[in-house]
Amino acid sequence: MLYLISLGLSEPIDMSIKAKETAKKCSKLYLEGYTGYCKSVKELEKLLGKKITKLSRKDVEDYSKKLISKAKKNNIGILIQGHALCATTHIALLQECKEHKISYQVIHGSSVFTAVSVTGLSMYNFGKVTSIPFDNHNVKEPYNVLLQNNNLHTLFLLDLKDGKFMNFKDAISYLLRMDKTLANKIAVICGALGSNNERIIAGKMGELLSKELEVYPQVLIIPGKMQFYEEEFLASFS
Repeated sequence: MLYLISLGLSEPIDMSIKAKETAKKCSKLYLEGYTGYCKSVKELEKLLGKKITKLSRKDVEDYSKKLISKAKKNNIGILIQGHALCATTHIALLQECKEHKISYQVIHGSSVFTAVSVTGLSMYNFGKVTSIPFDNHNVKEPYNVLLQNNNLHTLFLLDLKDGKFMNFKDAISYLLRMDKTLANKIAVICGALGSNNERIIAGKMGELLSKELEVYPQVLIIPGKMQFYEEEFLASFS
């Protein structure tokens, strides 16, 4: 059996009871380490009583068949930060399980996609989600998604590379480079959602560049047309 186990937003304290129990019964545990950055591997190993092997993107994409084959005779668990199915690579793993007739189970958990509702912005009013990469000088897609979403809220996921998280100022600088008129647009910055260090600030994009926020990971939201209750709640973060 292959288990995709969601760690939630703030490992290991955010793991569900079901996630912990499932991980403990696995003969081998792996940690997917490229869509999230886990700071507490040793703490996780102590909690679960098992050695955890870290996987790179290459491990998952190039050696997925070897990984899947181990699940024919043993319970193999892949620990994934946030929700297990937020990355398409993980869907590909399940597809391979189907093709090789190997049983699998997904253990669900909390995700940034729902955690952003703590801002007061309604999940029903969000449009397409997009990401802003570190190397964005010739990248137009994030800005294009903002335009396409029109009156809907836009969630920007900020890049992670080699254990380094993008700061919201880099994301805002990118968007202002694409469109200077956005300086007067309201934006929301969320840092370390779901953790004890969670912080949220809101304001005009140009003015947010003078603010400091050093908790990670961070996401940027540009609200579209807001209902009165959304505006009222969001104002408390100004």
